Amino acid sequence: MSRRGALLFACMCVIWGIPYLLIKVAVDEVSPGVLVFVRTGLGALLLLPFALRGAGLRGLGPYKWPLLVFAVTEFVGPWWMLSDAERRLSSSTTGLLIASVPIFGAVLVYLTGGSERMGAVRWVGLAIGFGGVAVLAGPTLGGGDPWAALEVLATALCYAGAALVAERRLKDVPSLPMTVVCLGFTALVYIPLAAVQWPSHVPGGKALGAMGVLALVCTAIAMVIFFELVREVGAARATVITYVNPAVAVAAGVLILDENFTLAIGASFVLILGGAVLATRRNATPVAVVDEVTDLPGAVDAPERC
Repeated sequence: MSRRGALLFACMCVIWGIPYLLIKVAVDEVSPGVLVFVRTGLGALLLLPFALRGAGLRGLGPYKWPLLVFAVTEFVGPWWMLSDAERRLSSSTTGLLIASVPIFGAVLVYLTGGSERMGAVRWVGLAIGFGGVAVLAGPTLGGGDPWAALEVLATALCYAGAALVAERRLKDVPSLPMTVVCLGFTALVYIPLAAVQWPSHVPGGKALGAMGVLALVCTAIAMVIFFELVREVGAARATVITYVNPAVAVAAGVLILDENFTLAIGASFVLILGGAVLATRRNATPVAVVDEVTDLPGAVDAPERC
C-alpha cells in the first residue's frame, strides 16, 4: 500500500468509526427524524456537484426499483433506527453491534441462493460472531432496553441486505450518483417528520457540531475519500476498514464520552470481529460469485455507512 493509500485508509477508519459518537451527542437535543433529515439533505447537496460530472444522474432510470430498495435498506430505515437506539444505548455498544454486518451478510447470501460453499470454518465463524452478539446484547435484551438492541441488530441486517442488492442489481450503476439519489430520496421522506419534530429552540453547539460533522465529513467527504481509496488500493483492501471501525467507535466512546469499557465489550469485540473475519473468508477454490460474500462489509457500490 502506498503512502497515499495508507493515509486514505487511516482517514476512513476514523471517519466511519466516529459517527456513533456523533449520533449519541446529537440525539441528546434533536429527534432521530430531524437528525436523519439534516444529515441526508446536507450530504446530498454537498455531493451533488460531484455526481453531476460526466454522465451525471442520467442512466439511473432503469434501476429505479433496485435503487428504491437500496435507499430504504441502507438509509431510510437504518439511520432512523440507529439514531433512535442511541438515545438509550452507548455508542460503544452500538458500534460493536453494527460490526455484525458481515456476519448477517454471509447468512443472507447463503439463504438467497449464493453458490459459494460455506465450509466448516465459515460456519464456525458465524457461530463465534453471533456468540459475540449474544454476549453484548444479552444483558440489554434481558433486563435493559431490548428494543434499542433490536433496532441496532435490525440496522445491521438492513445494511447487509442493501449490500446484497447493490452487488446483484446495482453493480453497473455509478456509485456517487447512486448515493446522491438515495440520500436525496431519504431527505424527502423525512421532511414531514422533521417538520413536526423540529426543535423549538436552536440546539446547543455540541449538537449542531455533531450534525454538521455527520453530514459534511462522515457522509459527503467520506464517500469521496472512500472511492479514492478504492481506486488507490483496490476494493478488497478498502473493505478492511469494516474491521477497524468498531475499535475506533469503542475508543471514541470510552475516551470522549467516558463510557465504561466492560468485560462484555472486550469479549464481544474479539468474538464479533473474529467471527466476521472467518465467516467472510474466501474458500481455497473461489467461484464466480465469491465477492457476493467477501465484498459485503464495504463493497465498492455499497460501503458500510453508519
